[in-house]
Amino acid sequence: MKSQRKNYSIFLILIIGIAIGGLSSKKEVSPTEISSNIDKRSYNLGIIGAFSEVVALRVKKLALSAPLSPEEISQLIKDAKSIADDHGVSLYLEKKLLITDLFPEELTKDKYILLIYLEPVLEEYLALKTEKDELIKAGRYRGEARKEIARKLGRLLSYPEDQIEKLLSERKKQN
Repeated sequence: MKSQRKNYSIFLILIIGIAIGGLSSKKEVSPTEISSNIDKRSYNLGIIGAFSEVVALRVKKLALSAPLSPEEISQLIKDAKSIADDHGVSLYLEKKLLITDLFPEELTKDKYILLIYLEPVLEEYLALKTEKDELIKAGRYRGEARKEIARKLGRLLSYPEDQIEKLLSERKKQN
């Protein structure tokens, strides 16, 4: 039984790695592009399930659902909470995701995200949002301070340092 669970966990980690690569790519891939036989709701719940297990295993500190419309969220939130509860993790409905130079802003415009985490990660995430807001108010959200906010978010997402720097470099080239 332990061997099966370990193999399943390794499989999920591989799938999540592929999903992370997809998020950082230039083009967003919709579930219908993956397979016309998979409905979007089931696909999104599958992502939430996989990320819930990886967060529960402490492979990732924080995971994000796909960006979803308010309507899509309302249709799956009950089942998403059930999935999270089964894994012993928490969900937070984020209506305004912390935007940094890691991901294009248009990826989450008018979309909601479910944060998947174990405490105290939510507090760290919310503190990072406050830190960014304070830098903006002080007129200091630029240069190295701006990059450091992105790096801190990348670390919360458990991205390796080299991948954080790669994402920052790619975004800089796009702007």
